[in-house]
Amino acid sequence: MATLQALLFDVDGTLADTERDGHRPAFNMAFEEAGLDWNWDEALYGKLLEVTGGKERIKFYLNEFNTSFNKPDNLDEFVKGLHAAKTRFYTQLMAEGKIPLRPGVENLINEARQANMRMAVVTTTTPQNVTALLENTLGSDSESWFEVIAAGDIVPAKKPAPDIYDWALEQMDLKPEEAIAFEDSSNGIKSSAAANVKTIITINEYTKDDDFSAADLVLDQMGDESNGFKVLSGNVDGHSFLNLELVHKVHAA
Repeated sequence: MATLQALLFDVDGTLADTERDGHRPAFNMAFEEAGLDWNWDEALYGKLLEVTGGKERIKFYLNEFNTSFNKPDNLDEFVKGLHAAKTRFYTQLMAEGKIPLRPGVENLINEARQANMRMAVVTTTTPQNVTALLENTLGSDSESWFEVIAAGDIVPAKKPAPDIYDWALEQMDLKPEEAIAFEDSSNGIKSSAAANVKTIITINEYTKDDDFSAADLVLDQMGDESNGFKVLSGNVDGHSFLNLELVHKVHAA
């Protein structure tokens, strides 16, 4: 049995409820600034989450939900500009403290640091969004805690493709069996499972009905001593919140 050497964290929905409380309102702020009458409510955004990547999500919206919009000839540049504005607004929301970490996330990361466990971020969101979340929740130096930030367009095929996990593992010189992933969505588990990385899922309101049959453990949240998790699938061996001991047990199972 390979020894667990690294924790690989997804960002949006896993570390924080960034989709509902951050990205969605930031998209709407960008649309308003551009003079567009588009509004992505929570129900619509849940459907748009079928696609990973912000620029890809805008194009999906135009192709499937707003087909009457007269697309400009330079569609890629138009989308790129909207996405850049959205990232700026997202960073603003972060700086205002509007998007806290989910329960138990900070405790697990701090415990991993104390144990000298290697960590990486593996996400489809932009590097700027990763930096904004980490610095505004964990502190100005927190990005340095993560050996690798695998984010954005660093690989052409985004989740559910395994490419971003493959890239992160290659950068860390790790085999898939030497890491464990933390995800929250069907695209996330498809990506990590295709990369042969064991995975712990913490669902959220958008992903609670996703198929997580490939996951090794499915929880409603990481939880802490005063706010325990609910086990949806898997064995927690008597634990009530996710700590490094339980992570090791899940990896070894």
